Amino acid sequence: MLFDTHVHLNAEQYKEDIEEVIGRAQEAGVENMVVVGFDRPTIEKAMELIEKYDFLYASVGWHPVDAIDMQDEDLAWLEELAAHPKVVALGEMGLDYHWDKSPADIQKEVFRKQIRLAKKVKLPIIIHNREATQDIVDILKAEGAEEVGGIMHSFSGSVETAHECIGMNFYISLGGPVTFKNAKKPKEVAAAVPLDKLLIETDCPYLTPHPYRGKRNEPAYVKLVAEQIAELKGLDYEEVASATTENARQLFRIGQ
Repeated sequence: MLFDTHVHLNAEQYKEDIEEVIGRAQEAGVENMVVVGFDRPTIEKAMELIEKYDFLYASVGWHPVDAIDMQDEDLAWLEELAAHPKVVALGEMGLDYHWDKSPADIQKEVFRKQIRLAKKVKLPIIIHNREATQDIVDILKAEGAEEVGGIMHSFSGSVETAHECIGMNFYISLGGPVTFKNAKKPKEVAAAVPLDKLLIETDCPYLTPHPYRGKRNEPAYVKLVAEQIAELKGLDYEEVASATTENARQLFRIGQ
């Protein structure tokens, strides 16, 4: 029983073999996945997938790298989609200071608009953070994001930041990097964060876990993430798999 909380099965990398990829995920024990859309084409594809597969859910939002492209009608469209029973979150949203396509002030404005929308439609949010931790924490606090909570996706920050985010009603989600030999911070976070505040993800096709690093990631590999967390916490694999699945279902209000 596994729940991959962040997949991009809507990516071009799965165009030729999505059925096989989904089949391998199910064989590995992955019962549910959230397909994350972050611009018009990927959101449209995510919506197609959740209509086709009953065990897939969607999150819809605007990626900070593309913030400069978002128009008012896009925000209105997100609000419409939020009413779909299988849209369980908004995002991924946040800040990304690594790429320079969208200026920081525009990223922040688009981020704030999406948090406000999430509060309006009462959905949790999925946060993308790259080299912008303090600004993200400040905006989450200023906008009262604690009201809806959500996920710190592919968390790469410190144990201290993880606890600060947990205090704002967010789960800490770990993916492939926790399996990397030299990834000190994710391993420390996995050991330190209480199991009832942890989620697992692949972010496939990116961030492939060891020993498949460098190849295309896929949801079946979320099992490797759960196994690594279990080892770091000194717990049984089944306990980590069961707890992270229950955490996801509670957050997304699936089967509640």
